[in-house]
Amino acid sequence: MEKITETHANSRSMDIVADNISKLKQLFPELITEDADGAKIDADVLKELVGQQVIDGDKERYNFSWHGKAAARRLAQTPSTGTLRPCKAESKHWDTTKNLFIEGDNLEVLKLLQKSYHKKVKMIYIDPPYNTGKDFVYSDNYKDNIKNYLELTSQTDDEGYKLSSNPETSGRYHSNWLNMIYPRLKLARNLLKDDGLIFISIDEHEIENLKKITDEIFGEGNFIAQLVWEKTRKNDAKLFSIGHEYILVYAKSLILLKERETKWREPKPGAKEIVDEYKILVDKYGSDYESIQSDLRDWYKKLPKNHPSKKLSRYKWVDKNGPWRDRDISWPGDNGPSYDVIHPETKQPCRVPDTGWRFSNPESMQEQIDLGLVAFRYTHEDPPFRKAHLLPVKGEVLDEENVADQDEEEEVVAGLQVMPSVMYKQSQVAVKYLKNLMGAKLFDNPKDHEVLARIFKYCDLGKKDIVLDFFAGSCSTAESIINLNLEDQGDRKFIVVQLPEACNPKKTAFKNGYKTISELGLKRISLAGERIVSENQSKDGISKLDIGFKFFKLDSSNIKPWDADFDNLEQMVLGADDSLKEDRSAEDVLYEILLKYGLDLTLPIEEHMIGDKTVYNIGFGALMVCLDNQIEMPVIEGIGQLNKELQPEMMRVVFKDAGFANDVVKTNAIQVLKQYGIDDVKSI
Repeated sequence: MEKITETHANSRSMDIVADNISKLKQLFPELITEDADGAKIDADVLKELVGQQVIDGDKERYNFSWHGKAAARRLAQTPSTGTLRPCKAESKHWDTTKNLFIEGDNLEVLKLLQKSYHKKVKMIYIDPPYNTGKDFVYSDNYKDNIKNYLELTSQTDDEGYKLSSNPETSGRYHSNWLNMIYPRLKLARNLLKDDGLIFISIDEHEIENLKKITDEIFGEGNFIAQLVWEKTRKNDAKLFSIGHEYILVYAKSLILLKERETKWREPKPGAKEIVDEYKILVDKYGSDYESIQSDLRDWYKKLPKNHPSKKLSRYKWVDKNGPWRDRDISWPGDNGPSYDVIHPETKQPCRVPDTGWRFSNPESMQEQIDLGLVAFRYTHEDPPFRKAHLLPVKGEVLDEENVADQDEEEEVVAGLQVMPSVMYKQSQVAVKYLKNLMGAKLFDNPKDHEVLARIFKYCDLGKKDIVLDFFAGSCSTAESIINLNLEDQGDRKFIVVQLPEACNPKKTAFKNGYKTISELGLKRISLAGERIVSENQSKDGISKLDIGFKFFKLDSSNIKPWDADFDNLEQMVLGADDSLKEDRSAEDVLYEILLKYGLDLTLPIEEHMIGDKTVYNIGFGALMVCLDNQIEMPVIEGIGQLNKELQPEMMRVVFKDAGFANDVVKTNAIQVLKQYGIDDVKSI
């Protein structure tokens, strides 16, 4: 039986270097050579495979570098020996929720998530520290292993407030920030699905450097947009008011999005209200389009000036396809096609627009006419015009600002448009919202959850997708996902990660009893979820809305390290048969096993009692874990019977190494389980 020790591969997070070598070996087996230290890459063979001319050995070349970059790259590839310990008491709806809140250094957490969530996250949103020269809670010792993290979170100054700074006077002002963000982004990319996206908020202090880093990590060709979020106007500014921030948007593979002909659109503000009014008038007048048209125009006139539908009042005509406005029918450039288009009343050719017809040939034009999408004027002396419908019409040729053709079976969505790269929403809206929700102003600069929800929805976040935020802060990302699920009865999941950064004793949050930012985040999600449910009792699916979260804390591994010296050698030898730490629970060990096996932390876990022993059934039989002592053969037989009953594709079994009644049971367990079709058996 194979034992998982501290040095075993299954006791660590994913070995990214080994994974990279494995991928290269699959593509180019001849690249791999071996020596006494293991697998190596043959540089000479690499040059032959790709052509020596593409191997860049010139030191004078365009690249982005800074002090510590090589160490930061290595840091991202170093496996973590930590674990995530479950905290049921601080969780919400533990048994049913699929959301995760993880407290810990996000670098180590990202390493631990590599196996379980590799290529499973659809979108990542982060709002990292902006490097303003202060409030920089990440130590400039970027070793960031578990020991360093535990020391970091316990260090305080005289006021009990852990906070370091990164002043501009530092010779490594930018380098310190880059060394912090670089390995985190490297690890984050591994978690994205092939069609995944990342959104990164940033201000003017590091936007240029961040753009260069993301170009390198995600690929310059995968850059999508640099959004500008105008949040405030600073009237005390000496020169210009810099009241905006940026959001960099990158795809994991922009090529894949293009191959799928991906188009993102959002509803025009006010369009839904027009469609709702139109439907009321249809119920009243049936197919009397002139009466519907007349009443719709009167409705537009009665709207307040600031009503969003007022801006769409050009949709003042109505036909069988709904409200429409006129649209130019001429060729968008010069020297467009010219041919005869016969007026249906005068039977004469209509005047050709100065730049030619919008449609390249008479057949395409006739197709639009037959669909009722061309409106002729009273006389042939003027060109006709095209109809632009508020509701999508199958076969309608659309301009850039409109939605692509939809199949008849697709849900009809009113007035879709492209999102601009500049957004306007006052930052105080989010501040006031959170103050009202939590009873006091506890966050200075929270992100607006409605803006985040808008972006996620616009970029086609699927109903079952996962969103990750590893600089969670006020947890706006979590609330945005709950709201999106409320809107369309979705089952999206969030994973949020937050360092237990101490609250400033001088601030309201500390005075209100909150010791850390993660405590604030937990409370915000809990209050927001409860409010959403209480205010939407009549909505469909409200009883199934997931407003909970499993709470985990980063810690050192549950497996004892072998750390013997002259003074404690006897104690270490005597305890060597039990490799688990004494202060850890069975559930602590159970979730470390899930992480190391690469299983989702929200998989259903069922407990089976075989005799007086507890056997954990994870993922409907994918993994069986028994961590009790004095295990006899009836327990082994019972696990085998469960495999026959559940019939999983492949069952894996893990025991505690010191848990067997004797060596005979331990030896026989492997053979008995093999008879039941179970080959993967390990001890910990």
